[in-house]
Amino acid sequence: MRVCRDCCCGTQEKHPGVDHDGLLARLEVGAGAHARVLRSGCLLACDESNVVVVTPSPGGRRAGARPVWLRAVLDETTTDAISEWVRRGGPGVASIPPALVSRVFVPSGIALEWAPA
Repeated sequence: MRVCRDCCCGTQEKHPGVDHDGLLARLEVGAGAHARVLRSGCLLACDESNVVVVTPSPGGRRAGARPVWLRAVLDETTTDAISEWVRRGGPGVASIPPALVSRVFVPSGIALEWAPA
């Protein structure tokens, strides 16, 4: 699993009042041994921040699953839903939780709105 932490994702400047470090730690603990949580440089989806990409497990890849990109991961409820999904097998193994369906997006590879000063 990749968690964008670069120019705007994970910053107080873009998302004031969000405990970014706390949410990242919660995701790491919640995923446990089921997934590695990797901090990534910019994923070029700044308009969707905070972005988390859930990669399929080996079983999910065998089932043909692709990475799932999630937008606006800014609260404990969303973080916990991601962790639970990963513990159940993630993409290709377990259905995406209803709480995450509206957060799925297809990356465009370009950020259009956010440009740090």
